[in-house]
Amino acid sequence: MADKQADLAGPGIGNYNEIKKILPTDYKSLLTPRETMIALYKVKDYIEKNLCKELNLIQVQVPLIVDKNSGVNDYLDRDGSRTPVEFHISNDYDQHPIDAQIVQAATKWKRVALKQFDCKVGEGILTDMRAVRKDYFLDHDHSAYVDQWDWEKVMTEDQRNLEFLKETVKKIWKVIRDAGKYAQELFPQLKNDKYPDFPEELTFFHAEDILDMYPDLPRKQRETEILKKYPAIFIIGIGWILKDGYPHEMRAADYDDWVTETVSEDGRPMHGLNGDILVWNPVTKRRHELTSMGIRVTKDTLKQQLEITGQLDFLELPYHKAILNDEIPLSIGGGIGQSRTMMYLLRKAHLGEVSVTVWPQILKDICAEKNIFVLE
Repeated sequence: MADKQADLAGPGIGNYNEIKKILPTDYKSLLTPRETMIALYKVKDYIEKNLCKELNLIQVQVPLIVDKNSGVNDYLDRDGSRTPVEFHISNDYDQHPIDAQIVQAATKWKRVALKQFDCKVGEGILTDMRAVRKDYFLDHDHSAYVDQWDWEKVMTEDQRNLEFLKETVKKIWKVIRDAGKYAQELFPQLKNDKYPDFPEELTFFHAEDILDMYPDLPRKQRETEILKKYPAIFIIGIGWILKDGYPHEMRAADYDDWVTETVSEDGRPMHGLNGDILVWNPVTKRRHELTSMGIRVTKDTLKQQLEITGQLDFLELPYHKAILNDEIPLSIGGGIGQSRTMMYLLRKAHLGEVSVTVWPQILKDICAEKNIFVLE
């Protein structure tokens, strides 16, 4: 069970000896660095336009920096292991200072922004979000620099159910899959016999179902095994404590709703109105997460989840008070990793082939030995 505990939070493989073993040994990029950039920006434009079309969103500006006292920064997990970069803005000789944080994700900011941009039911926003997550272990698909399409959409109380969640997930997968086909039209060499084409449909599983299939495996290994059989899946109910005493993965208590009771298609009691899209990456031959998303908490489920995680003090923060006082709308939203998605669609072995950030020399050396060249 110690392995399950260690697997709950802190993404990444964990050490560079292991990375050296798992990175592909027969890799050759299908696109040059120049072609990669051309493809990346054309596909990025395609995805943004079609997300707006499918989900009825408009593109808006998003903060890189937030006030520490606002409570809108994303803490990613519930155990405090990933903390934001903070700095002090002295401003007017410290007469009117601000303690600021660089965002880790815009998850909570987006829900507040729905009201700011006067979004009605069925309308929403899409952002081109940038963030810094300093506590990640840097491997082939985790970076300290994060780029996401963070989106949020106003919904009704009646839509707070699994059917609405699944309908939304299917629309997102359609955009991602079609973007891959668009990339292949632009650069036919991406349609390569070495790699299977993108799956037409997602398969939905509840986290409890996957635990039943692989009761002795930690979370990442469970995901790996099921992705070998189903190469594109959506896992429902991430955050709720499962029958083995652990959640499928740690999830923050103040945005996704993972406590609401639901019923499986065959009538079994379940929990959670959130989840992740994961795919099998045929280049790395590993699990590959593309997006986390979910129906957001109500004032009642917010209190329930904060009580479970021992964070009821959060209810004094402005963002949380706004939920309690019905000042911001019910919503559904998520974050789609841009570099993760491009890595998958453009058949890349490393995030550093599609984004520029910092990597330790040991990782760059390992990659170079395997014909993987990160951008600098």
